[in-house]
Amino acid sequence: MHSLKLLFLSVLFTFNVENVAVSQTQTDTLKVLFVGNSYTYYNNMPQLVSILSDSTDTKLITRKSTVGGVTLKNHWLGEKGLKTKEIIAAGNYDIIVIQGYSMGTIDHPEDFKKYSKELSDFVKENGAKPYFYMTWARERVPQYQEEITKMYEAVARENGAEVIPVGKAWELARNLRPNLELFVPDGSHPSAIGSFLIASVFTKAFTGELPKSLPSRFTITDADGESVWLMAPDALDMVFCMKVAEAVLVK
Repeated sequence: MHSLKLLFLSVLFTFNVENVAVSQTQTDTLKVLFVGNSYTYYNNMPQLVSILSDSTDTKLITRKSTVGGVTLKNHWLGEKGLKTKEIIAAGNYDIIVIQGYSMGTIDHPEDFKKYSKELSDFVKENGAKPYFYMTWARERVPQYQEEITKMYEAVARENGAEVIPVGKAWELARNLRPNLELFVPDGSHPSAIGSFLIASVFTKAFTGELPKSLPSRFTITDADGESVWLMAPDALDMVFCMKVAEAVLVK
């Protein structure tokens, strides 16, 4: 953790927080499917990733296959109404993000490893690249992060995949700013700024950049053309989260 602090302090970059993100000509597009549960869909995180990519050179077009509380086994077997395999096979995706149940690496590690492999192989068979979404330890048991980190890094290595170190970002953020409210009151799910931190890590990992500009309010437009409010994080908190994202992705 000391080395991460040094990396954090050494990272310097600038961007503007404005009412409207800066438009620019984007040179690439990537289709991304997020496979997971509430740790993915809270605060419409995949949509937030897409919005953040608007101010990078690569546009991320995101979709999700999620149901609250589900495991990778549920996704593989198509349980609880999930159609993950069908979506992967039909979607022509570039990237598939795989996120397991929050306590799965602790409580059911063999299932986690088994279905990580099944899904990774299926993703590659369908022409996409698998990425594992390393989750965070719950608020009251921060000591679990080491085990969660090791498990995600191991399954990524064993399956020829990449790992997105969201859990490390949360660990660093909590270490540097213990009073930042990354969690909602249940001590498990992300707050709005927690989801912004997650989205920052994904955006940096997939585009190689952090946004050059940010909106002060994050909104999307629904199928009826109505504006849907996502969040309006504090500008300084966003700066902090982006620096954390930069630090954990330095190799």
